[in-house]
Amino acid sequence: MTTNRKNQSILLAGASGVLGGHITHALTEAGHKVTGLGRGQGNGVRADLMDRDALLRAVDGQHFDTVIHAATALRKSPMRHRDMHATDALRVDGTAHLIEAAQATGASRFISESIVLGYGYGDFGDQLLTEGDPFGPRGTTPELERHLEGMRIKEQLTFGTTGLDGIALRYGLFYGPGGTEAIVDMLRKRQLPAPGDHGRVLPWIELTDAARAMAAAVEHGRAGQAYNIVDRTPLGFRGHVLCVAEEFGVPKPMTVPRWLVRPMSYVHVMMQASMRVSTAKAERELGWTPVYASSRDGLAALRAAAH
Repeated sequence: MTTNRKNQSILLAGASGVLGGHITHALTEAGHKVTGLGRGQGNGVRADLMDRDALLRAVDGQHFDTVIHAATALRKSPMRHRDMHATDALRVDGTAHLIEAAQATGASRFISESIVLGYGYGDFGDQLLTEGDPFGPRGTTPELERHLEGMRIKEQLTFGTTGLDGIALRYGLFYGPGGTEAIVDMLRKRQLPAPGDHGRVLPWIELTDAARAMAAAVEHGRAGQAYNIVDRTPLGFRGHVLCVAEEFGVPKPMTVPRWLVRPMSYVHVMMQASMRVSTAKAERELGWTPVYASSRDGLAALRAAAH
């Protein structure tokens, strides 16, 4: 298989989502033809990834060079563990169904949107995580195992299907056009409490940078490989939200003790995680680097574009 694949026909699951919209733009700019796959009317292939038979009927007789799985069941930021359950199922059953559809269309390449949280929800301290570190370790609670199992199986299916060049992009936490506006609104309404970070940091990635990485993976990604896609400045959750407040002139997040966030069970776990990841592999093999080195840079660009 060669690299530098131009002018491909691409089926994009999740094209109508926020990330999917940015991916569509980046791929189209790079000269590829993108067909959206989803339940909404704006998709060229209308089907539900969770309905295997309907999905296979929808792609019958069609051909694509590459299939991308960027579909999510999330419509807003998850607060409780149960908010992730539909996406957990989509990562397992939806991926299996989409791989069957990819095979049916004669695709040779399958790229999955993955996430750095698949390394685990713990505190990794100063360790710099690379793609060689264990991905999808067993969760320390039944709920965490449910989430990690979804991430683990999605990558296993991506890499383990004969005849498909599988690639996974392990993204940081998204922000940027179409994503940050919800946080601005919550801050404006004083609806977003945030405990102190206490030295904990998380990897972030601006959405247009994320989309450019997907276009780079389509053309240059190696079969069977995962790539970390994050910016150069890990930042705690509260630190990121403070940047949002400062850039957009809205009230800062309320400072609350960590125990007060416990009812928001998924957020509570996220706020205890801390990790730094390396993008050296993506920069070396994909030729990708983030335009926005930090979320402060990306948020400043977003604010400037809004005026």
